[in-house]
Amino acid sequence: MFLQRVGNRGIRLGTLFDRAAARYPTNVLLLDHDLDIAPERGRAMTMTDVADLVGDFGSRLWRAGLRPGDHVVIHKSNAFDITLLAVAATRIGAVPVLLSPQLDGETVTALLRRVDRPYLITDAAQLAGSLPDAVFDLSRRVLLASGVHDRATALAELAGAPRIPALELPADHPTLVTHTSGTTGIPKLAVHTAFSLQARYRPQALATAMMRRREPVAIHVSFVHSRLFTALAIALLRGFPVAVLADADPQRVARLFARLRPAVLEAHPNTYMSWEQLAREPLEPLANVKFFSSTFDALHPRTVRTLIGASRRRSPKFGQIYGQSEIGPTVARSYGRHRSPEADGRCVGMPFPGMTGVRVVSRDGKRPTSSSPGYIEVSSDGRIRTYLGEQERFDRQADEGWWRMGDLGYRTRWGCLHLMDREVDEIPGFGSTLSVEDRLFSRLSDITEVVIVPSENGLPRPVICTRDDRPLDPRAWRTAVADLPDMAAPVQWRQADLPQTATAKIKRLELARLLARTEHSDQGRAGAPA
Repeated sequence: MFLQRVGNRGIRLGTLFDRAAARYPTNVLLLDHDLDIAPERGRAMTMTDVADLVGDFGSRLWRAGLRPGDHVVIHKSNAFDITLLAVAATRIGAVPVLLSPQLDGETVTALLRRVDRPYLITDAAQLAGSLPDAVFDLSRRVLLASGVHDRATALAELAGAPRIPALELPADHPTLVTHTSGTTGIPKLAVHTAFSLQARYRPQALATAMMRRREPVAIHVSFVHSRLFTALAIALLRGFPVAVLADADPQRVARLFARLRPAVLEAHPNTYMSWEQLAREPLEPLANVKFFSSTFDALHPRTVRTLIGASRRRSPKFGQIYGQSEIGPTVARSYGRHRSPEADGRCVGMPFPGMTGVRVVSRDGKRPTSSSPGYIEVSSDGRIRTYLGEQERFDRQADEGWWRMGDLGYRTRWGCLHLMDREVDEIPGFGSTLSVEDRLFSRLSDITEVVIVPSENGLPRPVICTRDDRPLDPRAWRTAVADLPDMAAPVQWRQADLPQTATAKIKRLELARLLARTEHSDQGRAGAPA
């Protein structure tokens, strides 16, 4: 789109911290954890410190043998140095492939095969835990961010490598590979270029346009997600102090935010759901937040209303952006303090003028509506270039400039996009599961998660999680569902037991399989002879 293309030289990830240090050398990056690659650096660094660290490790990777165009898979224990190592790799022209620490060894092995003998950066803990010995045969060389292993080279051994100046590759050259959520199976590897990431940067940068002062920004986003890189670029190149969180535990976050007093928050929808309890904290950790941002999925209206209500700023806003790993932000909507309790959480907003487009393709030859939603397709220059090793799969989802999101929805007469369900999660005859879940959230203050999945026994089954795992009140449940589509009796689970992706999305298909397996097991026990 025009406004994404004009003057687009690419995001230049390799020099991100150098440019931030040149503009704001004393600006601070705060962490809630130690870096595995440099624990001695502590949890507060200036931009000059961070730029020096990235330059150091880029030079170590060069000494290890990486050259422009080489792929380097980064799969290590969860820490911000995943991001720093990725930037260090792009600095010398290599292409980082980021794999979530939450992926199991079998999935990592399958993705290593797809990359075709890359370098691998991991750590001794991962090699002793989930990773099988096969990773050594599938990698050109294994490098360790921490610990020791007799078949790997520790990055610490490469300290003192001669500094290598940053290389600048063409804007259309691959610069980063991330993986999709994997909610329906083995994740796909999404190939981003410097141009496509800069195209994503532009609509997202609108969020900070309202910030006149350089106030603290707090980010809790998966270290392997492309959104983190654009979020960092937006904040750091404008001189905002940034806190990057690895731990979303509400109690720890409450203490940190009480000291930091962030003005901007960026987090996953499920993280925000868990942070609803921060609104009740005596320390008022959300009191200074002017702008909440979420770039992944639609949030439940209750969550939006609760968090905005905890701010003491004059007119706080919640910016909700609908997007996808493959395409970036496409549609946006903002909410203020006076959002109605009955607001439609399925209305995800409008495309960015001059930057993104959206259309809904009919499934039955008629105009898509709430009762008969169509396929959501979007256009944006932020679209990835391919799936690494799966070009045919990419081509099936792309239609010239349009990209099928895998979601169902419709547009109102005013052009607002309504998201109803994922294509694979649709339950025929039930209506929108997401809409029903929104209404349950608004009516039951004690629930922290509700997921409606198909059941082999007929009616859809709600899986419920409650605050502190308290038993669900059956009378309150009956009242809440009285005017909703028929459902089976709810099943209560611990939230930690729900299968989740790297961005805390619930893997609905896997949950349905687990639930079916549990029900079969229960039936077997019930039918067993005494």
